[in-house]
Amino acid sequence: MIYPSIDKILNIVDSKYALVHIAARRAHQIEKDEFYQMKENEYICEKPIGRALEELAQGLIIVKNEKE
Repeated sequence: MIYPSIDKILNIVDSKYALVHIAARRAHQIEKDEFYQMKENEYICEKPIGRALEELAQGLIIVKNEKE
């Protein structure tokens, strides 16, 4: 089973395309700066893309809609 659930994250992000874009940008930031929003031992995933998705699911990344 994939963690975190895509269904849970899609309640936060409008579309799958936006989800991919946001997660990829955050994963690149994690790799480049090695800045984590949670303690490293709190992450379930080891890879940056999984950690970016976990941060989205936890609400640590604020997603702004274009309409706002």
